[in-house]
Amino acid sequence: MITGMTGFGTAPFSTGRIKGLIEIKSVNHRYLDTAFYLPSGCGMMENKIREMLAKMVSRGRITISVRITEKPNQEVFFNEDLIEEYLHHARSMEKKYKLSNNLTLADLIRMPGIVDVKEVFVEADVLWPAVEKGFAAALKGFKSMRQREGKSLAVDIEDKLKRMSQKLKAIEKRHDDLLKAFRKNNKPEEFASYQKSIDVNEEISRFTHYIDEMRTLLKSVIPTGKKMDFIAQEMQRETNTLGSKLQDQMVSNAVIALKSKIEKIREQANNVE
Repeated sequence: MITGMTGFGTAPFSTGRIKGLIEIKSVNHRYLDTAFYLPSGCGMMENKIREMLAKMVSRGRITISVRITEKPNQEVFFNEDLIEEYLHHARSMEKKYKLSNNLTLADLIRMPGIVDVKEVFVEADVLWPAVEKGFAAALKGFKSMRQREGKSLAVDIEDKLKRMSQKLKAIEKRHDDLLKAFRKNNKPEEFASYQKSIDVNEEISRFTHYIDEMRTLLKSVIPTGKKMDFIAQEMQRETNTLGSKLQDQMVSNAVIALKSKIEKIREQANNVE
């Protein structure tokens, strides 16, 4: 079944005290065009995400956002080596000068270099395993939405193909009726010339083949949007020929209806991956 190009997927991720959210959005586009919004210092993730995306998507304008929603702004560190050194000297002085040692934790904390406050920076290598798992989950929902759109597009296009087949049969019948009427009122040599000039069997046969090809593409699991657009262009070509060969009001109306359906199929093909 064909796949659409409109999709949305989202999933949370977390590692340690860091939490975030991944969003994938897409709209139709002739090629695969991807925009990234990543946390500062996480540019290395872009290529890895592209590789995951390329396995499931071939067309569309896609926006990928990885946002940090929660993290500690600062972390407090205690220099335990320096604490040991302070205590060692305190005990030495206590013993040497026979002093009473009233050193408390509060005293230690106030000493230079014991407490250090550092800004928390998100390291891409640490964050990536969680992002990878979250992106896979978001991608699953994103792909599912595009598949649902594909089913809807297939139903709409199939309906148009059915109506086009009906118009072709009506043109074919009108062609036969015109031949019968001309045969009654004209000489055999004139009829032969007229029959040749309005012969549309080849055009109708090709058009019918294109309808069958389009139906086959609707069932395809590989990207078919560009092929569908190409076939629609060929349908347009055959329709123009039908209209020029059969100069008749009924046929002209049918040709206008066919062109309308073809144009709508081309519009829908622009939404098919």
